Amino acid sequence: MKTQKPFGLWESPITPQALSQRVRLEDVQFDSDGQTLLWLEGRSDRRQLVCKQGSNARRDLLEGHSPSGGVGYGGGEFTVRGGQVIFAERDGRLYRHSLGYAKPEAVTPPFGGAAAPALSPDGNWVLYVFSDGVTDLLGLADSTGNEWPIQAARGADFYMQPAWHPGGEKIAWVEWNFPNMPWDGTRIMLAELAGSPPRMSAAHQVGGGNDTPAAQPVFSPDGRWLAFIETGSEWDRLVLLDLSDGSHRTLYDSGAHLCTPAWGQGDRSLAWRYDSRALYALRSLRGFAELVCISLDGSVEKIDTAPYTWLEQLAASPVAAEAAFIASAPDIPGRVVRWDGTSLQVIARSTTETTDPAYLPVAQALEWQTADGSQVFGLYYPPTNPRFESQGLPPAIVNVHGGPTSHVPHSYAPEAAYFTSRGYAVVEVNYRGSSNYGRAYLNALRQHWGEYDVDDTVSCQKALGKLGLADPARCVIKGGSAGGYTLLNALVRHPGVFKAGVCLFGVSNLYALDMDTHKFEKHYTASMVGALPEASARYQAWSPAFHADRIRDPLIIFQGSEDKVVPPNQSESIVSALRKNGVTHKYVVYEGEGHGFRKAEHIADYLKETERFLLENVLFAP
Repeated sequence: MKTQKPFGLWESPITPQALSQRVRLEDVQFDSDGQTLLWLEGRSDRRQLVCKQGSNARRDLLEGHSPSGGVGYGGGEFTVRGGQVIFAERDGRLYRHSLGYAKPEAVTPPFGGAAAPALSPDGNWVLYVFSDGVTDLLGLADSTGNEWPIQAARGADFYMQPAWHPGGEKIAWVEWNFPNMPWDGTRIMLAELAGSPPRMSAAHQVGGGNDTPAAQPVFSPDGRWLAFIETGSEWDRLVLLDLSDGSHRTLYDSGAHLCTPAWGQGDRSLAWRYDSRALYALRSLRGFAELVCISLDGSVEKIDTAPYTWLEQLAASPVAAEAAFIASAPDIPGRVVRWDGTSLQVIARSTTETTDPAYLPVAQALEWQTADGSQVFGLYYPPTNPRFESQGLPPAIVNVHGGPTSHVPHSYAPEAAYFTSRGYAVVEVNYRGSSNYGRAYLNALRQHWGEYDVDDTVSCQKALGKLGLADPARCVIKGGSAGGYTLLNALVRHPGVFKAGVCLFGVSNLYALDMDTHKFEKHYTASMVGALPEASARYQAWSPAFHADRIRDPLIIFQGSEDKVVPPNQSESIVSALRKNGVTHKYVVYEGEGHGFRKAEHIADYLKETERFLLENVLFAP
């Protein structure tokens, strides 16, 4: 029988230390032999490449190195071919490392940032994305590091996802220009290569456009086709380009999504089968993902990947009908999984998996309407603990994701489990502007950031009470980055709706964000709010920093001292107003952290501080 105990005070085996030591599984790839798998693990504030060759035990590859894609938000840390690994480092260099006993050797000089390396079929050249924060381009380097890198392509504002033709005489890539973000419109480019070092000629656009997002160009192993993803008016389609005659055809009109917004380099959700007769793709909708095999005749086979509900970073074996990916479910922590054509094999785990699944909440799809009748989506995690129960409705943490074009899928949610196992309900708000619900839903937030997202989040609090899912008088709003911006605006405009707030590096000043942000988002605020000076009134009205004196609800703010995306001054302006007005608050700064916390000790402290703040200001507050 369960013990009666108040919500929020349940004892849980999910500790801050356990969550802080969880490994982040970030990428997985096959080597050319089809038997060797490499994957990237994030361990506290460092990363490690891990290798498993055939039936041999896994092993760490690097000493003294921490692979890190150095362009924008990162990603695209490594590639492997023929026993040779090329990886990007924090110092801006690319390094070459053998799967044997050799030490890593520098391939490029320490300047700017590098990401998304791609080895040529003969292993002699590395194509990669380079950025110094002002100029982006495609670089081409001698894989031995003996020659100075050259510029392969330049002229666009941004580059992503370079790929080699198996014959080595062609390359393809994604590029786009301001003011677009990659989910607004990009170009798939194709070019010929000749000479040594290879020089590019006859570059031309083969897909995408200014208003048509396109992504992930991949050549077929036999060299006949170039496949890529294009987004139509609402959903994604898989397009084939016949390289022999230049003709296009839509192979698969998915009625869903085949990729997610490209916030970083190195995303992969499309891969050719080894025999060039089919492609594997990750098809997703409303937070669920599945693996499908699409034959060249257009037939589609769904591959059974149960019990997993979310899949990412797809890789295909170059020698057999096999694939690997990172997989999870609400009650299954992230794993590196290999599909051998018939069954699934677990290759690596992100946690010890010693927590009884009975403590892990299963997400429930949630829908509600705003005051103007708009439909909004989210996930509801109920209080979940096999040992305890409580009377009445639970307190709820209403979480607002960042981006704002991110979304929260049906995947493992360790932080949600931390609080639900203690007796809180947790709600993830996939507000208008979130991805994975169609392009119209994604674009709905344009020119309304700070308005619709706030309306959707506030209406969620009201819906929870109407649906009997949570106590509306004990709802907490929580969010980071863009989610923190929504949180601060909600507290400014709707005081008393939420019992307290938990803000992580939240945007508070749109003017400062517009002027100080990095290159990738230079025009993003104009897209989401409006261009200056014409939209100055919106910037003033929707910047929490100018209205922070209206905040009356208790608020805890977390900030990284080295955050370049949302610098500490954005949080400090809010803290100053709270202090001046005598509002209950706490300000926690983590030294050395950037936009998101990586160090284990800081993650553990953040959870402890948050729980204590909620105890004092929600559970024990009058």
